[in-house]
Amino acid sequence: MPRRPPLGFSVFDLLTILLVAVLLLSALAVAALLRMAAAHARANERLERELRAAVESAASQVRIETGARLAEMQAALAAQVTQTTGVQAQQLTAYGQTMQQHLEALTRTLQTALADVRATMQTQLAALQADNAQKLEQIRATVDERLQSTLEARLGESFRLVSERLEQVHRGLGEMQTLATGVGDLKRVLSNVKSRGMFGEVQLAALLEQVLAPEQYAKNVRTRPGAKEPVEFAVRMPGKEDGSPVWLPIDAKFPTEDYERLLAAHEAADRDAVEAAARALENRIRIEARSIREKYVEPPHTTDFAILFLPTEGLFAEALRRPGLVEALNRELRIVIAGPTTLFAMLNALQMGFRTLALQRRSAEVWQVLGAVKTEFAKFGEALARLKSQLATASNTIEQAETRTRQMERRLRDVEALPAPPAGALFGERSDGGDTA
Repeated sequence: MPRRPPLGFSVFDLLTILLVAVLLLSALAVAALLRMAAAHARANERLERELRAAVESAASQVRIETGARLAEMQAALAAQVTQTTGVQAQQLTAYGQTMQQHLEALTRTLQTALADVRATMQTQLAALQADNAQKLEQIRATVDERLQSTLEARLGESFRLVSERLEQVHRGLGEMQTLATGVGDLKRVLSNVKSRGMFGEVQLAALLEQVLAPEQYAKNVRTRPGAKEPVEFAVRMPGKEDGSPVWLPIDAKFPTEDYERLLAAHEAADRDAVEAAARALENRIRIEARSIREKYVEPPHTTDFAILFLPTEGLFAEALRRPGLVEALNRELRIVIAGPTTLFAMLNALQMGFRTLALQRRSAEVWQVLGAVKTEFAKFGEALARLKSQLATASNTIEQAETRTRQMERRLRDVEALPAPPAGALFGERSDGGDTA
C-alpha cells in the first residue's frame, strides 16, 4: 500500500493542487515570460520535463492505488456474498425443518380427523341403511296392497266393459240382421219397375218441394194437348200473353238392372263386362230420353227441352262417364240429364229467375204508385203554400198585437198599480182566482 502524506491528502489531490498552482503561476508569469521568453527558454524546458516526470509518477501511483482499492472491494464483496449465502442456507434449512414438522403434525391431525369422520359416516350409513330397509319394506307392503286392490278393481272394470261391449255387439248383430232384412226388402222393392218409379218420383217430389213454391210446379200434368200419359212433374214457366203457363217437363228414370250389372262388373274387375254393361246402360238412357221427348215435349205448350232425372249420384256419374252421351241427348233430343245435386242447382237457378221476373212485373206497379205519389206531392205542395200564407198572416197579426201591447205599456207606465185583490174585484174576478157568476 502507498503511504499517505501526513496532512491526509492523496497524491492525486496534491497533483491537482500542484497543477492549479502551476496554472496560477503560469497566468501570473505570462507577462514576464513573454518579456523573458528568450532568457528563460531553457528553464521552461527543464521545468516542463520535471512536471511531465512528476505527472507520470503521480499517474502511476494513482493507477497502483486504484487497482489495490478495486482488489480490496472485490475481496470484501466476495466475502460478504459468501457469508450471506451461508446465512440464507442456514435459514432455509431451519425453515424447511420447521415446515416439515408442521406438515407432519398436520398430517397426523388430518388422519385422526378422517378416522373419526369415517367412523361417524359408517355408523350413520349403517343406521340409514337399516332405516331405508324398514321404509322400503313398508312401501313394498303398501304398494303390494294397493296393486292388489287396483288390479282387482281394474279387472272388475275390464270385465264389466267387456260384458257391455259384448252386449253392444249382440245388439249390433241384431240391428245388422234387421238392416239386412230391410236391405232385402228394399232390393225386392227396387226389383219391381213400378216401385223403382215410385222411388225416383218420391225423391224428385222432395227436391221440388224443398226449392220451389207449390204454385210454381204441378204433378201429373198432360203437357201435350190430347195426350193420355201425364208427366210426373212439370215446372210452371211464364211465357204466354194470355196467362196460360208454359211447362217444363221433368221425369224420373231408374234403370236398376243395367246399373247393378255395371256395378257387379266393376267389382269383378272384368273390363269386357264393364264395357258391355256401360253400353247397355247408355242405350237404356237414350231410349228413356227419346220416350220423354216424344211424350212430353210440345212447344209452345212446353219448353223446347225436358229434364231426365236420375235419382242417385252414382247413376248420374256413370251417365256422365259415357263419352258424348250428355251432349248428344242435349243436341239431338233436347233432353238434359240431371242428378240430385245438379237438379237442385237448376231448380235454385229457376227460383232466382222467378224472383227476378216477379220484381220486373212489380216494377210497373211501383211506377204507378210513384206517379200517384208525385201527383199527391204536388197537391201537398199547394197545401203547404196555403198554410205558409195563413201562417204569415197570423204572424203579422201577432206582431201588430205585440206592438199595441208595447204602446199600451208605455202609456200605463206612470199609472200606479193597484194591489191584486182590488184589481181582481175591479175586473169581476173573485179573490180565489175564479170568475164571478
